[in-house]
Amino acid sequence: QVQLVESGGGSVQSGGSLRLSCAASGYTGSSYCMGWFRQAPGKEREGVAAINTDGSTSVADSLKARFTISQDNAKNTLYLQMSSLKPEDTAMYYCAAFPGRLSWWSRLQAGVYKYWGQGTQVTVSS
Repeated sequence: QVQLVESGGGSVQSGGSLRLSCAASGYTGSSYCMGWFRQAPGKEREGVAAINTDGSTSVADSLKARFTISQDNAKNTLYLQMSSLKPEDTAMYYCAAFPGRLSWWSRLQAGVYKYWGQGTQVTVSS
């Protein structure tokens, strides 16, 4: 049973930084494609970043300059480093996992992922 637990969210002022973590259990190694998604109230869940089984990464075009995804396979932990945060980044952030490799065009699509964490809230004030 794959379990994902996010942490690191919180409240920060505009321009600040946060690092989100996602601790994964139930599998080992880099056999899963891992992704970060976010959902603001009244909006659809959107793909933020993903890291594939071969270590290649994808970040949403609008976020590339400010967000970085990484993982520590030894710790089975996924990270999302967010900098220069803006009020529009306010959302619940979710970690997700897919058992296998995803194509570049699908790895930021929420509907593809099989396992989800409970989310961690990020609030950015102006």
